[in-house]
Amino acid sequence: MKKTTYDTVYDIIVVGAGHAGIEASLAGARMGCRVLLLTGNLDTVGYMSCNPAVGGLAKGHLVREIDALGGQMAKATDHAGIHFRRLNTNKGPAVRGNRAQCDRVMYRTYMKGAIEQQEHIDLKQATVTSIIAD
Repeated sequence: MKKTTYDTVYDIIVVGAGHAGIEASLAGARMGCRVLLLTGNLDTVGYMSCNPAVGGLAKGHLVREIDALGGQMAKATDHAGIHFRRLNTNKGPAVRGNRAQCDRVMYRTYMKGAIEQQEHIDLKQATVTSIIAD
C-alpha cells in the first residue's frame, strides 16, 4: 500500500467530510489552525443520506448549538431547504422541534464551497488505513 506524505505540517487532521468533519474542519481553520480534511471521495463532501432532513426533536437541538457556535449546517440548510416544518405543535413546548428537508445536491455543493473558500483548510481525497500517534 502506497503511503502519502504532505509537505505541509498540519495542526489538525480530520478524517471524513460529513456533517461533523466539515464543522470540525471549519472550526479549526477559523481559529487559525492549519487543517487537513481527508475524504474518501471529493464528490461526496457534505453528502446527505436518502432522508435529507436537518433538525427534528433530537438533532434539532444539536443543530441550534452548532449554529450558536458559528457552525455551517444551519446556514447550508437555509440555503438548500425545500420544506420547513414545526413538529408536535399540538403538544407542549418541550417536545416541539423544527425540521427542514434539503435539496441534497444543493446542500452538498454549498458545504463543499464553504470548505474550499475557507482559509487554512486543505481538502484531499485519500483513504486512511492507519494512524500513527507520536
